[in-house]
Amino acid sequence: MNNQIKSFLKSEDGAVTVDWVVLTAAVVSLAVVAIFAIQGSTDDVGDGVGTYLTDSTAGSM
Repeated sequence: MNNQIKSFLKSEDGAVTVDWVVLTAAVVSLAVVAIFAIQGSTDDVGDGVGTYLTDSTAGSM
């Protein structure tokens, strides 16, 4: 029984999975930060395009 416990504690089979989980969490966090960073700018651009299209008449472009 002691040998099985020692073998289990020395095993590194799940270490790669833990690394991938941490790396994936970091990438997702960076993506969320990037989305929030550019969200305000894209809203302003969208409002500007909407205003331009609303003020223009068909056929004058």
